[in-house]
Amino acid sequence: MTMSDPIADMLTRIRNANIAKHDTVDVPASKIKVAIADILVDEGYIKSYEMVDAGSFKNIHITMKYSGGKKDNIITGLKRISKPGLRVYAGKDNLPKVLGGLGVAIISTNQGVITDKKARELNVGGEVLAFVW
Repeated sequence: MTMSDPIADMLTRIRNANIAKHDTVDVPASKIKVAIADILVDEGYIKSYEMVDAGSFKNIHITMKYSGGKKDNIITGLKRISKPGLRVYAGKDNLPKVLGGLGVAIISTNQGVITDKKARELNVGGEVLAFVW
């Protein structure tokens, strides 16, 4: 069966692992998912990730990050913005801010998949993929 929205699937797997306090989660790999995982590591939402060869396809093995001894969640929210049925684009002048700058908007631009802060620096707009806070 073909998956209609693989990015939403990745975000849902991370959200579910976060809620269930799992240490790791596996996600089928693609270039855009690796770029999103890079952003999540750089922004401190996940600890790390690595590519795992699972036979005929590859997986992204994500190591979750928690704070404190009781495994308090670092990620309090993940939301898919642009969906296959309704694409959401933002110009360079109206890039979204998540929680007044406390969260991160992940944006696909002609410069690659970057955060809203980096898009403001580069003065580019693009498709708003997701919000993370």
